[in-house]
Amino acid sequence: MKVVIWGCRGSLPVSNNYHHTRKKVRAALEAALAKGLRPGADIDAFIDNELPVSVWGSYGSNTCCVQFDTGHDEYIVMDCGSGLRDLGNHVMATRGPKPAVFNIFMTHLHWDHLMGFPFFVPAYIPGNRINFFGVHDQVEQALRTQQSQPYFPVDFDLLGADITFTTIEPDTPIQVAGAEVMAREQDHPGRSYGYKVTQDGKTAILSTDCEHRADAQDDDYHFIEFFRDADLLIFDAQYTFEAANTAKEDWGHSSNVIGVELAKRSGVKTLCLFHQEPTLEDDDLEKFLDDTRRYAALFHDDTPLDVIMAFDRMEYEL
Repeated sequence: MKVVIWGCRGSLPVSNNYHHTRKKVRAALEAALAKGLRPGADIDAFIDNELPVSVWGSYGSNTCCVQFDTGHDEYIVMDCGSGLRDLGNHVMATRGPKPAVFNIFMTHLHWDHLMGFPFFVPAYIPGNRINFFGVHDQVEQALRTQQSQPYFPVDFDLLGADITFTTIEPDTPIQVAGAEVMAREQDHPGRSYGYKVTQDGKTAILSTDCEHRADAQDDDYHFIEFFRDADLLIFDAQYTFEAANTAKEDWGHSSNVIGVELAKRSGVKTLCLFHQEPTLEDDDLEKFLDDTRRYAALFHDDTPLDVIMAFDRMEYEL
């Protein structure tokens, strides 16, 4: 199974302005001068090996959209954030107009997780099929509302694809596109649901838009079982521990610290920090990642935890 992240920012998309770009160019030039780079040098190797992601790229601009590639002809997608637009464009560029089936699971119905659907090109093409799954019974209503007057010029009923809606039960696995998918209720305004995807003994989990409170310290905290031995845990780490427990308490999101602690207690192999705070720039997020890795290193045990930061178009092979 391969996981592809098409959008990972929280709350709203983030654009790179001239200030951000100039700072990246300056940092790259400083690094090149320090390295003594000369004409004819391997520029690609320098970028790949000498520059951090915050300089050569970005930790993301789109809101939540994650693809679980099971090798099946049908697609498994989580959420319709602005990253769904890029996924749709990628499908059109690589597959063309050939009919496709998209199985889209919704974590919840806040706008940052819906906003990409009106710009998802495959939804406009007859012959495509889009199967929506969600525990909330208002998925169709939410999508129709945002794609109606006066909010959007193209009405939902004008979409060319065959679109269905299925309400699923939490903690009840279903089989989709060669994988088992199970939802788990999470603490978030309006309720959200995390999803566990299992295929051929490999497990990837998307647990975004979830706040973990004092009961997370209990030995029988139910997320320990849900996360147990996951190969990849994509985790809502929008806030620092301080912010999550002071000014941002009850906002429905978690911190990097609780992410590390839950991952360690659950035997998770790789923790992917996700749903990044939109006010943070790339170098802020890089420091956030470094701080998280240092905290994870304080746990002296026999179960090493790899900590990574999500970015748009990240691919992770399980």
